[in-house]
Amino acid sequence: MVLAQIKPRLIILLLSASLFTFCSSCVNTKKAIYFNNIQDAELVVDDVPLEPLIRPNDLLNITVSSLNPEASEVFNKPSISQATYAGITPTTTQSTGYLVSQEGFIQFPILGNIKVEGLTKKALKDQLTKTLLDRKLLVDPVVDIRYLNFRVAVMGEVAHPTVVTVPSEKISLLEALALAGDLTIYARRDNVMLIRENNGKRIIKRIDLNSSSILTSPYYYLRSNDIVYVEPNKSRVASTGRATQWLPVVFSVLSFGIIAVDRINR
Repeated sequence: MVLAQIKPRLIILLLSASLFTFCSSCVNTKKAIYFNNIQDAELVVDDVPLEPLIRPNDLLNITVSSLNPEASEVFNKPSISQATYAGITPTTTQSTGYLVSQEGFIQFPILGNIKVEGLTKKALKDQLTKTLLDRKLLVDPVVDIRYLNFRVAVMGEVAHPTVVTVPSEKISLLEALALAGDLTIYARRDNVMLIRENNGKRIIKRIDLNSSSILTSPYYYLRSNDIVYVEPNKSRVASTGRATQWLPVVFSVLSFGIIAVDRINR
């Protein structure tokens, strides 16, 4: 009689455990898909990202050329010999350039200290070109300026959290996520956090990748030193919670107890 009562209880217990495990692992597929509400369309967007201003600790590559290569050579010797910064891969890349001081200056050959903080690349290019011409140092100088430390950080529920260095100085949020191995199945696509520093302020923007609005958003393209954080969903949190960790142990103990009682009453 006791055995007949215990076996159904054991079956119910095991079925309940299986059902709980199945339900806790379920994920809403709509929340795991990008751009649920998008159809074939032609979107009008402003494809000209705002050019960032030069800030302290920026690393600039400045090259000068002219009709006289020998005369130009002296202006192509950077003020520091090595600068280390993070790349797309975990390995460290060494580079050279002009490091903007905390006061906003760079030390440029012959021209000396130049205030660059607050200027765009174009403004600095025009300033250097004018100075070289006014002082008759070069004939028809051509100045090119690039950022060597244009990078964004991607962290959280992505396959490979990383700091992405962007040689082209232009990268979209989707490209940055792709370089980080894409979002995991446990990522919240409707609440991706973007942290951006602008004019001494930290801007925090929540982005919904389930919506097509990101394609026309001013945050579609990232800026240098942006941080992208992807939050985990409830399934990830539940899978690492203490209750879920202890649940198999509890079921095992209960199962063992039922089996023991079954053996004793035989």
